Amino acid sequence: MAERADVVFVDGVRTPFGRAGEKGMYWNTRADDLVIKAIIGLLERNPNVPKDRIDDVAIAATTQTGDQGLTLGRSAAILAGLPKSVPGFSIDRMCAGAMTAASMMGASIGYGAYDLAIAGGVEHMGRHPMGSGVDPNPRFVAEKLVSEDALVMGATAERIHDRYPHLTKERADRFALGSQQKVAAAYEAGKIQQDLIPVAIRTEEGWGLATKDEAPRPETTIEGLAGLKTPFRPHGRVTAGNASGLNDGATVALLASGEAAEELGLTPKMKLVSFGFAGVDPEIMGIGPVPSTEKALRKAGLSIDDIGLFELNEAFAIQVLSFLDHFGIADDDPRVNQWGGAIAVGHPLASSGVRLMNQLARQFEEQPGVRYGITAMCVGLGQGGTMIWENPNWSKKAERKSRKG
Repeated sequence: MAERADVVFVDGVRTPFGRAGEKGMYWNTRADDLVIKAIIGLLERNPNVPKDRIDDVAIAATTQTGDQGLTLGRSAAILAGLPKSVPGFSIDRMCAGAMTAASMMGASIGYGAYDLAIAGGVEHMGRHPMGSGVDPNPRFVAEKLVSEDALVMGATAERIHDRYPHLTKERADRFALGSQQKVAAAYEAGKIQQDLIPVAIRTEEGWGLATKDEAPRPETTIEGLAGLKTPFRPHGRVTAGNASGLNDGATVALLASGEAAEELGLTPKMKLVSFGFAGVDPEIMGIGPVPSTEKALRKAGLSIDDIGLFELNEAFAIQVLSFLDHFGIADDDPRVNQWGGAIAVGHPLASSGVRLMNQLARQFEEQPGVRYGITAMCVGLGQGGTMIWENPNWSKKAERKSRKG
């Protein structure tokens, strides 16, 4: 059997994320066009990549219907101008769709079956709300396998508050405010825009260009968050302010073997170390990243203390807080979501995994003193996903210097 090949993250891009619904900037934009535009942008940024050398295109979507269906990886590849010899497929692991696409393509590269692959995801929650058109098997409820509201993500988040009462609404609101502030600061510093692919949009005012995320609310205050309604439970703790919104957007990444990257003159931004997916009770799905991270760390032979940067998907503030609390990490630890997260920029379900990778890769470039980083997220129906990455810019000297600082 061939030795395992190095798997590297070469580049990742995304569209700006929009607000879902008739007032959102992508209301008149097709879902497949979002991911097609992202693939075109990715390839334009990497002209050294021969299109006919791409071995597969894996594109995730949670609601695979209409313009978000039809074996999206294959159809988007053709429409993005890839040769018809390049295959593609679609994949679904709800929120962790793009993360699963990246991990499966990474595994295929590591095994030696692929040299180059594209992985990503798209979700147009305006056109295709989560759960629309599905028909859950009645056995789930009839046999009490799950509760009736296990697919109501906000209800599952309320249960984390129940389980960990010391993780209060006030802490969740403070974390949410921090996310908004960090995203605003990252935009001000030009950190996020560098990986955004502009998208032509059509609105009532005419044609325009989407160049930035639509959802951030930099004017957010702790007082404003405290007064928001709790839609999932009377006198609850989960609000629209301390949760991610309903969003539209697409992401794609280019993965390669270390050998192919060297041959083509590509500069890796990250190296894949390990990944793990784990299941938990669907009713409390937000704790999923805890066992998936423990599994990924175990596979890598690392501990949580080895991780210098965390990009955690902020489906709900309480979900991130439960992860941090489990691993003994402070709510405001500077290693966590340095440029903010989904509470501010949005969470177009299946696309979010690659957004986390993009941000981690950029932070690696700026911080050669950090060797390992994590991208992790919770997943509907009770799952968690984690990928551990190594910084190719890391040096022991820089690490010692950063620790002294």
